[in-house]
Amino acid sequence: MKSKVLIPLLAVIVLLAACKGKRGSEEFASSADTTVSTSRAFDTARLETKLVKTADMRFKVKDVQQTSEKITALTTGYKGMVMHHQVESSGMRSVDIKKSEDSIIRVTSFSTTADITVKIPSETLEEFMNEVAHMGVLLNVRKMDISDKSLEYMAARLKLKNRNDLISQQKAGKVVIKNPANVLALKDDMVDQQIGNKQIDDEVKNSIVSLSFYQSNTIYKETIANDDPSDYNLPFFKRLGGSIENGWSIFENVVLGLANLWVFVIAGIVVWMIIRHYRNKRPIVVIKS
Repeated sequence: MKSKVLIPLLAVIVLLAACKGKRGSEEFASSADTTVSTSRAFDTARLETKLVKTADMRFKVKDVQQTSEKITALTTGYKGMVMHHQVESSGMRSVDIKKSEDSIIRVTSFSTTADITVKIPSETLEEFMNEVAHMGVLLNVRKMDISDKSLEYMAARLKLKNRNDLISQQKAGKVVIKNPANVLALKDDMVDQQIGNKQIDDEVKNSIVSLSFYQSNTIYKETIANDDPSDYNLPFFKRLGGSIENGWSIFENVVLGLANLWVFVIAGIVVWMIIRHYRNKRPIVVIKS
């Protein structure tokens, strides 16, 4: 009797164990498929070498303006592009020497510098820098840096592929994204990654070179009009005659001023006469001892 009960019970246990094992094998297979697909994605994404070159130079030249023109022409010859060009002259010191009463000689010491940024094809970067170095009389700094953006480029490609697959599944109805803002943000990220890779491709193809050069201080002399009004004076005799005329004019003004005060003068005289008259009428007191 007991054997009849145990046999069906053992059959149920074996059946449940078989179902569980089958389910576990399916989950393992799914996990394995995911791992295989991820590894295949890494294998298919070929690692491309993306080396970005940048360079800087600082040097002294005989003439900044002429060197600027030569560098511009050289850049065009190498099928490059001038990205930035600035020439600046700064006055160091200035002295004015009086030449005559109405003119002076101004002597100015100034320095001239230039900054040029160019984009040159990377394959001709070394050759371009050598030719620029020959234009200077003294080379202060010359350096070149290389940054490897291969992994950054590959990561952007893989992320872009994942987003493309997700968008394809969303369009096919396999994946449901309820919030439209998430779809828009996903597409914006795809655009940013595409633009980022395009920028890396351009940086690999073309190198940025920053050039800074200068020349010795220059002395410049020019004759200009005297702009100091105090230096403009008349001859002595003319100034003496003018002073006499001014003195006579002042005397006339004083006389005219006194003439305007004639009422006060007469009033003062009358008051003085009255005071004098009363003083004379006072009795004289004689003190007898």
